[in-house]
Amino acid sequence: MVRVGERLKEERERQGYSLEDVAKATKIRLQFLKGIEEGNYSGLPSSAYIQGFVKNYIDYLGLPRKELMAVFRREFDEQEYRGVLPENITAKKEISLNRVRIRQAVVLGGAVILVLLIYIFLQYKSAFFSPTLSVDNPKDQSVISSQTVIITGSTESNASVTINNVPVLVDASGGFKKEITVFSGNSVITIKSINSFGKTSTIQRHITVK
Repeated sequence: MVRVGERLKEERERQGYSLEDVAKATKIRLQFLKGIEEGNYSGLPSSAYIQGFVKNYIDYLGLPRKELMAVFRREFDEQEYRGVLPENITAKKEISLNRVRIRQAVVLGGAVILVLLIYIFLQYKSAFFSPTLSVDNPKDQSVISSQTVIITGSTESNASVTINNVPVLVDASGGFKKEITVFSGNSVITIKSINSFGKTSTIQRHITVK
């Protein structure tokens, strides 16, 4: 099969034109015209330019554009083509790519450091903060008619709890429950939660027993 470049060259020579004549008339560089005729597209700026140059060359010689462009597209392997861009454009692309890679590395590094800091904080926050502690029952300033009071609440699962200095069992979820005996009149119930670093949280409940 005759290549597009060969067909163009044959028609140019038949019409008596030199490459210089074509270059002057079409404003296409001489080296690009040579590349088209030789089927060597690697020296042209880009695939869009190549197609434009070929179309202009075909039109200048008065050849059927649709037919020859179809042949050109079949012989032109876009995947194997490596356009040669001006050095300043290539350099800008490489600099831009390097900047993107640096930015990605910075973001990734920052994310890793953030995750590490969060992990360290969660592991050692007990060394800096008192454990959480809440008491659901009884409410402060409660008035009760029984000398038996059930204390319920929650804290951190790794903390220990005392009620009026008596140790209380804490379950896996941090909940605790304790029944104590109080005397008639006003009483103060002191609930403490102590973590492994000795940090303490204290809640008191003032109740009145009738």
